[in-house]
Amino acid sequence: MTATFFFLQETNDQKLFNIASELLNTEKAYVTRLKLLDQEFYAKLMEEANKGTFPVDVVKNIFSNISSITTFHRDFLLPDLEKRMGEWASTPRIGDILQKLTPFLKMYAEYVKNFDKAMELLKHWTDRSPQFKAIIQDIQSQEACGSLTLQHHMLEPVQRVPRYEMLLKDYLKKLPQDDPDRRDAEKSLEIIATAATHSNSAIRKSENLKKLMEIYEMLGEEEDIVHASNEFIKEGNLLKLAARNASAMERHLFLFNNMLLYCVPKFSLGGPKYTVRTRIGIDGMTVRESNNEDYPFTFQVSGKERTLELQASSEQDKAGWIKAIQETIDIFNQKNESFKNALKDVEEVSVSKAELGKRAPRWIRDNEVTMCMKCKEPFNAITRRRHHCRACGYVVCWKCSDNKVALEYDANKLNKVCKDCYAILKGESVTEGKKKGILEIEAGQFTDSSIMCGFLQYSERSKPWQKVWCVIPETECLVLYLYGAPQDVKAQSTIPLLGYTVEDSARPADPPAAFRLSQSKSVHGFAADSEELKLRWLKVIRVAVLGESCWIFLHGNCCCVVHKIQTLPSDLQAKSLKDNVETFCAG
Repeated sequence: MTATFFFLQETNDQKLFNIASELLNTEKAYVTRLKLLDQEFYAKLMEEANKGTFPVDVVKNIFSNISSITTFHRDFLLPDLEKRMGEWASTPRIGDILQKLTPFLKMYAEYVKNFDKAMELLKHWTDRSPQFKAIIQDIQSQEACGSLTLQHHMLEPVQRVPRYEMLLKDYLKKLPQDDPDRRDAEKSLEIIATAATHSNSAIRKSENLKKLMEIYEMLGEEEDIVHASNEFIKEGNLLKLAARNASAMERHLFLFNNMLLYCVPKFSLGGPKYTVRTRIGIDGMTVRESNNEDYPFTFQVSGKERTLELQASSEQDKAGWIKAIQETIDIFNQKNESFKNALKDVEEVSVSKAELGKRAPRWIRDNEVTMCMKCKEPFNAITRRRHHCRACGYVVCWKCSDNKVALEYDANKLNKVCKDCYAILKGESVTEGKKKGILEIEAGQFTDSSIMCGFLQYSERSKPWQKVWCVIPETECLVLYLYGAPQDVKAQSTIPLLGYTVEDSARPADPPAAFRLSQSKSVHGFAADSEELKLRWLKVIRVAVLGESCWIFLHGNCCCVVHKIQTLPSDLQAKSLKDNVETFCAG
C-alpha cells in the first residue's frame, strides 16, 4: 500500500514539474517573438518614420505598448521562472511567481483593446506606402520570422494570456488541496481568467481578420473584403453546371456573413489563385436542393445578382453547403427583421437642392459626428480627418470632399464640396450607392421624431464604459439605436428591446444612475447623468420590452403611455383619450 502511494505521489510531482517546465519553455519562445516585434518590426519602422516617409504616430498606434510588454517578460518574468526551475527541488511552486504577473495585465488590456485598430492601420499603410510595405516584407523574409506574417506575430500577445490560464488550470488539477502554493495559484487564475475573456474575443476577431487577409491575397488584392463587418463562414471547390449544355466547370466559393463570392481558378505561378466572377449578396438569397439526371449531389443558390446550380463532391458535402448557406441567410434575415422601416432611402441635406450653392448651409459641428457622413468611415486624427462640405454643411473625410466648385453665396469662389453636391451643382446625376444597411439611418433623422433620445454611458458585459447617443424612434419604439454622436449617419449597434429584462439594482462597479438590460447571455449596462433622467429612460424601456401596442409620449418630466391607439393622436388633452392614458411622473 505504501509503495503504491509513493509511486502515485511521485508521478503527480513529475506532472507538476512538467507543467512548470512547459510554462518556462513557452515563455522563452514568447520572449523571442516579443523581441522580434519590438526590436525588428517596431524599431525599423520607427527608424524609417523618423525620416518623414510616413507618420511616426501610425507606427506607435500599430504597436501600442509592445515595448512595455517586452520589457516586463524579458527582464522580470522570464528570469524569475528560470531561477525557480533551477531550484525546483527545494521550491516546487509557480503560483507565487504568476502572482507578479497579475498587476501587469493592464498592459494586455491596452494592447487587446487596440488590436482591431492596429490591424486596420497596418493594412491601410501597407497598401498606401511602398516603403512601409517593403520594410515589413524584408523582415518577414528572414529566418527568424518562420515564414509568418507580421499580423501573425502581433497575435502572440493576444494569445498569451489564455495560454497562462490553460496552464494554471492544468497545474491546479494536479496540485494537492493542502499544497502551500495553492492559494497563490488560485488567486492568479482568478485574475488571469478574467483577462483571458477579453483576449479570447480579440483572438476570434483576429483569426477572422487573418482569414480575410488570406482570401484577399488569393484574389489578387482586388476585392475589398478586409473589413471588421465581414465574417468568413465557409469555402470550397464545387462544380458549376452550365445552363446551355451538360458540361460542368470547376469553381471556388467563399461564403461570408453578407455575401457569396463565386470564383474562377487561376493557374499562375506565385500569383493570385482565383478571380471573382460574381459577388452575390445574402440579402434576398435562397438555397435549395435540385435534381439533375447527369449529376448527383446538386443544389441551387439563387440571389439578386445571379442563380447558380452547383454540384458538391458528396451528399455530405452538399448537405454541409446547404446548411451553411441557409444558416447564414437566416441570421442575416433575423438581424434585419426588426428594422424594416430603417431601410428607407432617406437623404436630407441642410439646404434644399434648389438652394444648393446659393445659400450658406448650417455646418454640422465636428463633435456631433464620429464618421464621414458620406462614406461612413470613422474619423481619426491621422488618416481620415474631418472636413466640411461648403454646400450642404456635412462633415466628410478628405476622399469625399476632394472636389471644388464655384458657390454663388460666396461670390462664386471655388469651395471644397462633397462628391454628391459636386455632381448636383455640375448638373450631373448623383451616383447611387449600395442599398442602405439596417444601421445606416442618420441619428438626426430619428432624433427629430423620437420617443426619447440623449447621451448615456454604455458598457456591454464588462467592457469599459463609453459615452453613446441613444435613440428610441417613434417609428420603431421597440428598438434602441446606439450612435457615437447626435449627427452620425450610421448606428454603432441596435438593441431590439422586446423580451429584455430591465434590472435597476446597483452593482458595486457601476457608475451612479445605472441600469441594465439582459437577455440570455447578452447584458447591456447604461448610466444616465441623473436619477431623474434614468427614471425617464426606464419608464419608456419597460413598456418597450413588453412589446405592448401603444404610443409613448414625453411631456416635460412625464412619460405617457397611450394603449390601443391605432393612429398618432394630435391632441393629448382630448377628453376622449382620458381613460386610455397612464401617466408616470418622473421622481
